[in-house]
Amino acid sequence: MRNTLDSVRLLFGPMLGLLLMFALLAVPASADDAADKAALDQLFTRLAIAPDADAARGIEQQIWQRWLVPADAKLASRMADILTLHSAGELPTALVLLDKLITDYPTYAEGWNQKATIEYELHAFDASLADIDKVLQYEPRHFGALSGRVLIYLQQGKRDLALMDMIKALAIDPWLSEKGLFPELLHGITRV
Repeated sequence: MRNTLDSVRLLFGPMLGLLLMFALLAVPASADDAADKAALDQLFTRLAIAPDADAARGIEQQIWQRWLVPADAKLASRMADILTLHSAGELPTALVLLDKLITDYPTYAEGWNQKATIEYELHAFDASLADIDKVLQYEPRHFGALSGRVLIYLQQGKRDLALMDMIKALAIDPWLSEKGLFPELLHGITRV
């Protein structure tokens, strides 16, 4: 019996460790995280069925508020400093702080999104695209990141890729203004 148990541990021990790690990652770090996720889920549900652009804008603002002002007070404070630098045009300094932030909070999607946004503004499109991939890894519903990638693809002359991302973004938020960049999407596919 002992040899059989030892064999099972040798064969499945590493896999059990990985399963435990994934299970721990799936569990919210705190009740605040669980409540925030539930609130975001509800907002995204409402956004997908918003009756008009004004209603959608209000829901978008609530989503952005949750993304930009996380429940973790230390993270929220650091993000506020970064946003202040960004709005003041201190892009290199904001990037340095974002690099530190995403080192400390690697799964914080909005940290990656803000970094991608600044890189876009600096015309560092490849870096921005790589960071958008990270945003979408952690928050696949991030309509801002998808819209950003649409703009980059259009600037790179990759209209087919831009159109595919725009369709994905509109499935999340049917009222995105960027749909106006694609006349074919204004009739019949999404709400107008």
